[in-house]
Parts: sequence; structure tokens; C-alpha cells
Amino acid sequence: MLEARLIEGSTVEETMREIGRRARGAARALVVAPTAVKNAALAAMAAQIRACAPAILAANAEDVATAIRDGLAASFVDRLTLNPARIEAMARGIEEVAGLADPVGRVLAGWTRPNGLVIERVATPLGVIGIIYESRPNVTADAGALCLKSGNAAILRGGSDSFRSSSAIVAALREGLHEAGLPVDAIQLVPTRDRAAVGAMLRGLDGAIDVIVPRGGKSLVARVQDEARVPIFAHLEGNCHVYVHAAADLAMAQAIVVNAKMRRTGICGAAETLLVDAAVAETHLPVLVAALRAAGCRIRGDATTRRLCPEVDAAEEADWSTEYLDAIIAVKVADGLDAAIDHVGHYGSHHTDAIVTDDPAAAARFMAEIDSAILLWNASTQFADGGEFGMGAEIGIATGKMHARGPVGVEQLCSFKYRVTGTGQVRP
Repeated sequence: MLEARLIEGSTVEETMREIGRRARGAARALVVAPTAVKNAALAAMAAQIRACAPAILAANAEDVATAIRDGLAASFVDRLTLNPARIEAMARGIEEVAGLADPVGRVLAGWTRPNGLVIERVATPLGVIGIIYESRPNVTADAGALCLKSGNAAILRGGSDSFRSSSAIVAALREGLHEAGLPVDAIQLVPTRDRAAVGAMLRGLDGAIDVIVPRGGKSLVARVQDEARVPIFAHLEGNCHVYVHAAADLAMAQAIVVNAKMRRTGICGAAETLLVDAAVAETHLPVLVAALRAAGCRIRGDATTRRLCPEVDAAEEADWSTEYLDAIIAVKVADGLDAAIDHVGHYGSHHTDAIVTDDPAAAARFMAEIDSAILLWNASTQFADGGEFGMGAEIGIATGKMHARGPVGVEQLCSFKYRVTGTGQVRP
């Protein structure tokens, strides 16, 4: 397999600069790569993921064993763990990206000026994208595929806990690039666990990196936001809410709340706070609390919640702004729609928030007044995912307001330029 290695005799800084130089060269080749060639590479990458499944699983087993030995949280180990189904999902995700329309070269707008100049706004790759992420090995495959489809070179810095897994996955992806005749350095994994490599990426590798995408915990993203000298797509955390409105159907609310919290507790789209309208608290809250407890969730509630459900632990102020990434949820009774909107606005992280209601007017207000990247009406927050949006995959969920917001897929990994065609015009 084609592996990335630390350059012999070089420092981390020197190796990173060389990785940047190679990525810049690969990016120039990808700008003009035909759609058919990129798709052939993606198909080969998916095939290599399947063919290399035993090696990937063996590498992942070592990572998981180390994580368990080091006493890492069960939710962290779950994010780290691969199995045959998850590897197959990685391969299918790459194939889904191949099936997307090529975003590069799309004419986004066009017009003709009175002087006859024809102006077009055309989608172009961003160039070289640095992705810094933590424990999820599947991000390696998603990021590599999305960057390739959008004509970008990728420099991947996975978490030290998943280093063996990511190395095996990247080796498979690079083999696929090689088979299709594209430069293997279009996808590179930082070949060291040394944290100095992150600092080098944040400094931009002498101008090689065009944008950084951090995907991980609050401390990682905060560091990137503090130190990066290049643009970033980022979210600090996913403090996601589900608000059960007075007009909510109880059976629907129960299904949504349990799924939003418990389907996978360690993902950024997992619900962390449940708000229940005071008008239905006596009928709905005990049922929702019982369902969550039956699913294995621990609950921290406000005074009203504890009065109705005495078995619930007392919530503290910090609980309303905590991203647990675990089987824990904060529960509060909201005194109507205005109070729910105020609570989300004050404590939310602008990631994903949901309302359960049969009242279209209430849903419209909730979705208009809450400033989050993703808002859902009568659906689980666990749909906050590029694959579920039909994007094939995503590099992450961006909660900023510049350039990209929400799932970052192939279209969001493009910028644009203007093409102006004339017939000899000069400006008077």
C-alpha cells in the first residue's frame, strides 16, 4: 500500500512544509482533472477500502485496545471503533460522492453588459484543505473523497488515538488515486502524532494551505480558532435542543426525543437539552423521561421537572450549556414558545435545534427566530449529517456565517472566479 511517511532525517516542520509543497502540486493537477477521472479514482478508492478491510480492522483493533487500556470514555471508544458494517458504510459513502454532480466549473451566474462583455461566475476548487480531526476514522475517508470530488488536495491530521486506523485508510485511498492516474499526494495523512504538526498546519505551511477544517472537541476547535493564520470552517460544539411544543403529538415526541439523544450519543447532532412546554408538562414530561430512562439515559432536570419526575437529578447552571456526548440529557420546562426560543438563543451553539409540534405557525417562528445552522420540524436532530442531506458525506458542520454553514460537502468546498469574455472592448 502507498503510505505517507515522515521524511527521513527531517524535522516535523520540514516534513510538513514538504507535505504542503506536494499538496500544492497535486491541487494544480486536480483543477483540470476531468469528472470521469475523478469518479474513476473514487470508485477505485471505494474498492480499495473493501479490499483492505482486514488491514484496516486490524489497525483499528490496536487503536481501540489502546483507548480502552488508557481508560477513555465509552462514547469516545464508540466513535473510534470500526467494524465490517462501518467499513462498508465508508466505501458506500465514497461511491455516493462519486455519484454527485461535479461542482467544479459550474456556471453559478452569467450576464451580458451593455458594452457586450459576457461575464460568468464559475465554481472553482478552494485549493489545499487541511482537516484536523480527532477520534473518528471514517472522517478520513469522507474528507478524502469530498476533497477529491471538489478538486481539492487534502492534508489530513487525524487524532493520535486513531493514527493506525487513519494510516490504513489513507493507504487505501492513495492506492485508488494511483490506479486512476491521479497524484497520490492529493490525499496525505500527517505521518506523525507530534502536536507540532498541528501548529505547522495552522501557520499555513508557507502559504500551501487555503483553508483549515477542524472537526473535534471544543478544545481542539478553540485552539484552531485562536492560532490559525488561514481561513477556517468550524463549530465549537453541538449543544443541540429538542423543544416539545404545546401542540406536539406525544407519540411522535417520544420517538424523536429518544432517537435524537440515544441513537448515537457521541455525535455532534445528538440532543443535549430537552425543553418541554409548560402547557403539556404534566402529560408529556413523565412519559418522555420514562422513555429516556428506559433507553439508558441519565437525566438532569430543573425544579419543575423534578417536581413532576422526582427520580431525576438536579440540573446546575452549567448543564444548559454542556455538550455531553454521552447518555446524559438536561431537561427543562419552558413557559411557552417565547421562553423556549430565548433559552436556545442564550445557551445554544448555533448547530442544530428541533421543534416537535402540529402547529405550523409555532414551527415557523421557531425556525425563523433561532439562528442555528440546521433547524428541524418534527424530525430528530440526528439528521444533522451531510449524508442524510443527500450530499454523499460531509467534512463537518459549520456554524459560522462566512462562506459555508451547515454540512460542508462538495459545493461548500468550492469558491468561484469570474470569466469575462469580450470582443475587443476597451474602457473609456
